[in-house]
Amino acid sequence: QSQLSQALNGLSDRAKEAKEFLVQLRNMVQQIQENSVEFEACLVAQCDALIDALNRRKAQLLSRVNKEHEHKLKVVRDQISHCTVKLRQTTGLMEYCLEVIKENDPSGFLQISDALIRRVHLTEDQWGKGTLTPRMTTDFDLNLDNAPLLQSIHQLDFVQMKVSSPVPAPPILQLEECCTHNNSATLSWKQPPLSTVQVEGYILELDDGNGGQFREVYVGKETMCTVDGLHFNSTYSARVKAFNKTGVSPYSKTLVLQTSEDTQSEEQTLPFPVPLERSQLRRMSPFSSTLNLQPSFPGRSYFELRSSAHQLSLHSSLQSLNSAGCNFETQGTPYSQLGKLTRCCLCIPVAWFSFDPASAHADIIFSNDNLTVTCNSYDDRVVLGKTGFSKGLHYWELSIDRYDNHPDPAFGVARIDVLKDAMLGKDDKAWAITEGGITKGATVGVLLDLTRRTLTFSINEDQQGPVAFENLEGLFFPAVSLNRNVQV
Repeated sequence: QSQLSQALNGLSDRAKEAKEFLVQLRNMVQQIQENSVEFEACLVAQCDALIDALNRRKAQLLSRVNKEHEHKLKVVRDQISHCTVKLRQTTGLMEYCLEVIKENDPSGFLQISDALIRRVHLTEDQWGKGTLTPRMTTDFDLNLDNAPLLQSIHQLDFVQMKVSSPVPAPPILQLEECCTHNNSATLSWKQPPLSTVQVEGYILELDDGNGGQFREVYVGKETMCTVDGLHFNSTYSARVKAFNKTGVSPYSKTLVLQTSEDTQSEEQTLPFPVPLERSQLRRMSPFSSTLNLQPSFPGRSYFELRSSAHQLSLHSSLQSLNSAGCNFETQGTPYSQLGKLTRCCLCIPVAWFSFDPASAHADIIFSNDNLTVTCNSYDDRVVLGKTGFSKGLHYWELSIDRYDNHPDPAFGVARIDVLKDAMLGKDDKAWAITEGGITKGATVGVLLDLTRRTLTFSINEDQQGPVAFENLEGLFFPAVSLNRNVQV
């Protein structure tokens, strides 16, 4: 009886533990049900957030398509209007000439025949190459790259982190490799030397140059980035952070960058020069169309390209128009839009640029420290200037050193991705002048007013009609197209 009693006591303990375990399991069933409802709600909310983001992006892309549609229609309608006026003038001249031919008075006919013949030839020349060619294509060069997003959607899955890895440490900005040049800024960073945490990428942020909010300008694995298209004479703040699957690191220390404002120097460093052998990742114009930047300096810039028999010099002066207490000295310009430029004794920053071999067509030939260009092809080829402009008033001149066999060079502005193997202005990424008074020795002036968003041209200081193009917005580079019969 004693042995059986002892055995029953042990079994009773087990039964008691089993009852407690059953209660625990029943509580787990209830908890699983509650957690399932909560998790499903969270999952639905996350997916709905993705759908909302996709719908917002869809609306943004549709807006871009509508803008492209309006731009194409405007270019075609402007060309229709221009061609209609020309055709009306030509038809009127033809009708008048036919009436003059019927004139029976020989002396009266001879008095006006020479003038009419010159006028007919001049009108025929105005219907030159490119006049009867559409300036705009009907195709929409917009291909939606949805493959990465579809792949990400297919790979969307649950990740269970058994052991949570730490987030990366804040990156360290390498001051000896950070610098500014004209309106570009180069930044370099690295992970702390003793850090062993895996990093998947970095996020570089800049403010708007006027003390505004920070915006992402680069996301990727590189540790050096050059940002183009910033404003001249502006102060930017930059910072960088690292990320991995666990999360995002704190920000690095904030670095203050000053774009060009020195009349004596082409490059400002912070405080050491950038090693030229280090390759740089370039991010073009983060603020060209997405940010509404406020002016950080009240002024205008005046660009002048002077020519001699052997060399060209290019300079720009940013001149304050409303600095109180300054003694101003005025100088005239050939443009009504400029009116009177004022020279201020306080601030005259200079922006230097030349033709850019890196972005030019392979047939372009450079000389004179990249200030003179020609071409080894009979077809039109495009070359851009090194500096892009997204704000302010800019004027520069180009001299025609050689002009043989009546070619059709074009002068104006273009975006960085303009077609390089066609005449400037053949696509929707360039705005140019291609006709009217261009000869050897001529000087072509280009006035880019990004305050009024207009483009105006002159030849030998004579303005070519009214404003040539309007509603310009974004980042624009000086641009020329030419063939082997032209040297600029």
